[in-house]
Amino acid sequence: MKFFIDTANLDEIREMNDLGIVDGVTTNPSIIAREGKDLKQTLIQICEMVNGPVSGEVLALDTEGMVKEGVEISKWHPNMVVKIPLTQAGIGAVAQLSKMGIKTNVTTVYSASQALLAAKVGATYVSPFVGRSDDVLMDGMRMLRDICEVYRVQGIKTQVLAASMRTPTYVVEAARAGADVATIPYATMKKMFWHPMTDVSIDDFMKDWKNAMGDAKIL
Repeated sequence: MKFFIDTANLDEIREMNDLGIVDGVTTNPSIIAREGKDLKQTLIQICEMVNGPVSGEVLALDTEGMVKEGVEISKWHPNMVVKIPLTQAGIGAVAQLSKMGIKTNVTTVYSASQALLAAKVGATYVSPFVGRSDDVLMDGMRMLRDICEVYRVQGIKTQVLAASMRTPTYVVEAARAGADVATIPYATMKKMFWHPMTDVSIDDFMKDWKNAMGDAKIL
């Protein structure tokens, strides 16, 4: 499974990317707005930092506007992927952009039927919102499993990008479901490193070394 980081904070991206665990980046208008930075400039900076797909979302809600914005976004950097919401207008825009060879990420997906529509028009990625589904008493992980299963049975090439990953458990279950990618918020990605027994084990190792070898070092 590939890991995309779900943020527009350059420091967060740099920290995780330097560890070698970031395969791409997803953003959305809310994330960009929180950073208070220029959309185009921020996305170009991210593309130059990370060697992988970077999703930038359109703001228009009509097909014609989405296509125009999508074409513009795609010109900003070879790594740019145009992020488009799953609406009737959005599907129409993805169909046109796909014919132009522009990569797309269809977002705000909450059902397998929506995911089939995205695949039908050639979306590069489809983004089921797992955590947000759970917020409204849907079974987000079951929805993700359904999408992965349908895509597998049909031999669909669109990649399943599991979104709204609230905890490390979400990421593990998304991998178990068969998602190609998990897009993970910075806070969740940080939590994936931690386990209480890891800390206990390291403390024990260091105490044993000090008791046996004192202050001896490797270098």
